[in-house]
Amino acid sequence: MRLLLIRHGQTPSNLKHLLDTAEPGPGLTPLGEQQAAALPEALAAEEIDVLYASTLVRTQLTAAPLADARGLEVRIRDGIREISAGDLEMRGDDEAVRTYLTTAFAWSAGDTGLRMPGGENGVEALERFDAVVDEAAGTGARTVAMVSHGAAIRMWVAARAENVDVSYAADHALRNTGVVVLAGSPDRGWRALHWEGRPLGPESGVPETDGPAGEAVGTVDR
Repeated sequence: MRLLLIRHGQTPSNLKHLLDTAEPGPGLTPLGEQQAAALPEALAAEEIDVLYASTLVRTQLTAAPLADARGLEVRIRDGIREISAGDLEMRGDDEAVRTYLTTAFAWSAGDTGLRMPGGENGVEALERFDAVVDEAAGTGARTVAMVSHGAAIRMWVAARAENVDVSYAADHALRNTGVVVLAGSPDRGWRALHWEGRPLGPESGVPETDGPAGEAVGTVDR
């Protein structure tokens, strides 16, 4: 199966550099809407059979233009929502962002018992994401797209793709409407084919307006 993991478009909380992970979450900025609208053309070469989005509003709004263009139903699943920030929710300071990202990548490295302060642990986060990927594989679709979130995508790919280690995922940003393309299956494993960290749609051109969840860890200390 070919798996496209697409980060949502820009949100107002991204502009404010906040860890905004609770449901239902914000919608999209005007730029985020433009980014979502650009996805059908940007992904024109992909023969997408099944399309998923998380339970957060921003992913559903991002997926909508692609669904309309392809005549697809958007399958809403909680398992691919953003990693819960717990006690760090709505913070954007360096300490909070670094704790959030380093905890997520510790899960990718195998320390799945570690818990986000006031939030979930790695076992819980990986199991829920795995469940949606397993469901998608069970559909028999050749290509599946999932509109998800920056930290969740990077954490899962670093944990599950055989050719992406934690240092790569931590050092490479995934900006709004960036995409990671993988091939494989839950049984055989996954291999990343492409990591496009830049937006598939228009860019803001302003630093730190993609939100902290997609940042390279090394950029947190400013």
